[in-house]
Amino acid sequence: MSTEQYGVAAKHAQDPAGELVGSGLIPEDERARYVRGMFDAIAQRYDLVNTLLSGGLHRRWKRATVRMLDPSTGGRALDVCCGTGDLAFLLARRVGPTGTVLGLDVSEGMLSVARRRAGALRGAGGCCFVQGDAEALPFPDASFDAATIGFGIRNVGHVEIALREIQRVLRPGGRLAILEFSRPTNGILRGLYDWYSFAVVPRLGGLVAGHRDAYLYLPTSIRRWPDQPRFAEILAAGGFAGVRYHNLLAGIATIHTAARPSA
Repeated sequence: MSTEQYGVAAKHAQDPAGELVGSGLIPEDERARYVRGMFDAIAQRYDLVNTLLSGGLHRRWKRATVRMLDPSTGGRALDVCCGTGDLAFLLARRVGPTGTVLGLDVSEGMLSVARRRAGALRGAGGCCFVQGDAEALPFPDASFDAATIGFGIRNVGHVEIALREIQRVLRPGGRLAILEFSRPTNGILRGLYDWYSFAVVPRLGGLVAGHRDAYLYLPTSIRRWPDQPRFAEILAAGGFAGVRYHNLLAGIATIHTAARPSA
């Protein structure tokens, strides 16, 4: 986007920043700062809002993601954009006490919640949480057997770079599972979902988390996100093998699975 175009967009003061960011209408460095600050601001109420907005389904979807990934006992797993740790804790149960799980997120606010939860959850002692950038993972090559991203890849500035980094830190044959909002396959459901996303989500997010703007960013960024076949193509073009996807609730969310080639 040109500087002139951004200047025009920025003049629309009535447009909330969340919509501008979610629509890709601000420069990348400003977007990164917004996303990090947004997650810091909503971290303490993030899990509660997720449960209210999804009717608790997000937890079922995360369990399904880890089942499809099927990490090995004693393995090393990485949860990128880990948020408050839901997927990391599920991974810890699967790899067991002899395994290792690392959660990485750019938001220190989210990580503080994850660390607090780890101290209270049974079986989460093997989880370690670190602050970092999905586009520059601070880990050696081929250091993990499995990786997950739950509702986070959409918030990364350069998706292809993040995927390249994940492939780098996976061992040959290592598997990746990405859970992300997607495009409902049914037209009627798609219309209802759009109404719910833009009419209900911001109001409820503002009421519970005190950050209506963040919950305007959410549906706007989902609307811009590639549909299921297109994201599968992005994974394949990035060098991943065995790319597949599994729709949840008629495509409101989708689990994408892939692997680093063994050769």
